[in-house]
Amino acid sequence: MGIVEEECDESVYWLELLADSGLMKADRLSDLAREANEILAMTVASIKSARR
Repeated sequence: MGIVEEECDESVYWLELLADSGLMKADRLSDLAREANEILAMTVASIKSARR
């Protein structure tokens, strides 16, 4: 699960970089970024649950 968290976090980073650089419009990436953040949150919650 740790690898999933790292990869998802990196994907979120690259989406933000694309938007900040102006290579893609932020509104085109917003749905994808929101979904990636949701997946990241679920992964982190799963990791916390598994540790308990």
